[in-house]
Amino acid sequence: MLLKEPSLTIGIEEEYLLVDRATLDLVSDPPESIMEECRRRSQQQISPEFLRSQIEVGTRVCRNLGEARADLAHLRKVVIEVTREAGLAPIAASTHPFGLWTEQRHSKVERYDDLSDEMQAAARRLLICGMHVHVGCEDNELRIDLMNQMRYFLPHLLALSTSSPFWEGQNTGLRSYRLTIFDALPRTGLPEDFESYPEYQRHVDVLVDAGLLEDATKIWWDLRPSARYPTLETRIFDVCTTLDDAVALAGLTLCLLRFLYRLRLENQRWRIYSHFLLNENRWRAMRYGVDEGLLDLAKGQIVPVADLVEEILELIREDADALGCTKEVEGLRRIIERGTSAHRQLAAYEAALQAGASETEALREVVDFLIEETARDLE
Repeated sequence: MLLKEPSLTIGIEEEYLLVDRATLDLVSDPPESIMEECRRRSQQQISPEFLRSQIEVGTRVCRNLGEARADLAHLRKVVIEVTREAGLAPIAASTHPFGLWTEQRHSKVERYDDLSDEMQAAARRLLICGMHVHVGCEDNELRIDLMNQMRYFLPHLLALSTSSPFWEGQNTGLRSYRLTIFDALPRTGLPEDFESYPEYQRHVDVLVDAGLLEDATKIWWDLRPSARYPTLETRIFDVCTTLDDAVALAGLTLCLLRFLYRLRLENQRWRIYSHFLLNENRWRAMRYGVDEGLLDLAKGQIVPVADLVEEILELIREDADALGCTKEVEGLRRIIERGTSAHRQLAAYEAALQAGASETEALREVVDFLIEETARDLE
């Protein structure tokens, strides 16, 4: 079957938490004027999220990673500037170190009212943020084929993005606690392996025809064919605290999809592995981030994430060069060297404790760190 070559455009969505600069706690009821002004200054690229203490930004459809970085930097700056005027600040982290979900209010939007009513406490606990990367892939059959193959790399992407080690004032021992919350919802986790787009659509239609779903936008897999855009949407990431880390991982996603498409042109494909094995790596990424290695399924052994990153960079070298983003994706090495946001949050916490701070004071130090890091290197 002749498939249409993907455009490989890119779009990035990020979700942030809003905190009070004085208390460093979440703001459960921010002024409505903040959202209005963010929308005005961003030309409608900033929107409310499920909880009122959250805010979402989305880049335009970008032709390359450089455009996406510039647009994302602009959107972060808009949120920072507008919220500063109200004594608030955004933090790009997938959980707040000590915020309580029971104290949050959800946004008064019909679809969020419906979500809260349907999912009850499982939805109301969603005090979590993530990053989504859309890559243009207009052919439906190709979207499904690339989704099947891309599943293998999802744990690697999560391991490199972890930013949620704390939950309600506790060090959870996980680098990505976010997914333990999100996985309580239905239609989450790794996507199924589908033989074709019609097979995928038949499965969706079963739920739609039964009245369980309005459409495929209510499918929240780690990777999905977007129901709104002609893209493949990678959703497994924790939100990255620093802009450069976010761009590096978006670039890796883009290059991996081009690499898998290039394999197809050569009548090759990445091996498809079972959910059983892929989920083991997904759990390891949640638990350890980049610390303890992932299972190399071809070798059948645990390999350090640093080594896996080098192998992946070699696989996508041609693609990064062709897409003009070699420098950005090589930023993955920096993540390995200094750790993800989760590691740096934990380091700030431990340093504060060792300096004599109480646990409450140490957690506040983490929020201070996140405010600073979220605003870093936006030029």
